[in-house]
Amino acid sequence: MSKTFQVVGIGNAVVDVIAHGDDSFLDLMGIKKGIMQLVERERGETLYAAMEDRAQLPGGSVANTLAGLGNLGLATGFIGRVNDDALGRFYAEEMEADGTRFLNAPVPNGDLPTSRSMIFVTPDGERSMNTYLGISSEVDERDVPSDVVADSEILFLEGYLYDKDKGKAAFQAAAQACHDGGGRAGIALSDPFCVDRHRDDFRRLVRGHMDYVIGNEAEWMSLYQANDLDAALDQAATDCGMVVCTRSGQNVVLIRDGHRAEVPVKMVTPVDATGAGDQFAAGFLYGYALDRDLRTCGRMGCVAAAEVIGHIGPRPKVDLQKLFMAEGLI
Repeated sequence: MSKTFQVVGIGNAVVDVIAHGDDSFLDLMGIKKGIMQLVERERGETLYAAMEDRAQLPGGSVANTLAGLGNLGLATGFIGRVNDDALGRFYAEEMEADGTRFLNAPVPNGDLPTSRSMIFVTPDGERSMNTYLGISSEVDERDVPSDVVADSEILFLEGYLYDKDKGKAAFQAAAQACHDGGGRAGIALSDPFCVDRHRDDFRRLVRGHMDYVIGNEAEWMSLYQANDLDAALDQAATDCGMVVCTRSGQNVVLIRDGHRAEVPVKMVTPVDATGAGDQFAAGFLYGYALDRDLRTCGRMGCVAAAEVIGHIGPRPKVDLQKLFMAEGLI
């Protein structure tokens, strides 16, 4: 029996607020150029107020992946928390307009405002991100509609939310609901420092609840405290049925049920590397949802990642299916 959703994701619901500023403005505001840093509420409000001619876009890692999957024609849903404020309503409406069902109503009178990342783009194309996590990091088990998750083929989780116990509980509840419905659950590890902080819990999650896991080289080596990537991936493959490792321009490694494939990455001069990992995940999950072989799943991920780094913004701007056709993938 077909399900309502092909992919449902849980992640941070962050509004990307983008404005231009030169180096002198960054110095004046004490902004570190070219990196992402977390800011407190007061700092976030100060930077938001200082932005002129700002543009707003729905963001967040898993949400960006779902946008890529929607571009590819899959039915998607997003579980995340926003406040019932102007930015929160904007976020929910834009996700729906992009074709992804926003599965949680904005929280009325929430204690924290909707999360936002203030992104300043300098004339040389560098993006300096200042992220206030706000209400999105408060996702808990009550936000997970078990019946909806059970009605999805694939569940995709964002590792950043694993920093809080309530996020861990939400993930375990969602994975259980997904498996009860006969679906497959997986996670993107997201951040080696987050893995460092919660290694034992991540290991238990990967071993006991995940059908697939996506991570980069640093994240896998952190998870298994290994100095050798192959050793880390071998251990991962004993814990999880599908292991995916991206390697910053080197071959992508995929392992499933003892079979290993390496997919070369075509080098592209990036205009904006933001979203490369998110869209790799979209391409991979598209192939995974269609039960394609390892190499095809990896190649789809690489094509989607190459598209997004060729322009400003973390979401695809062209029809990814046409790119896949051009590569002989569909």
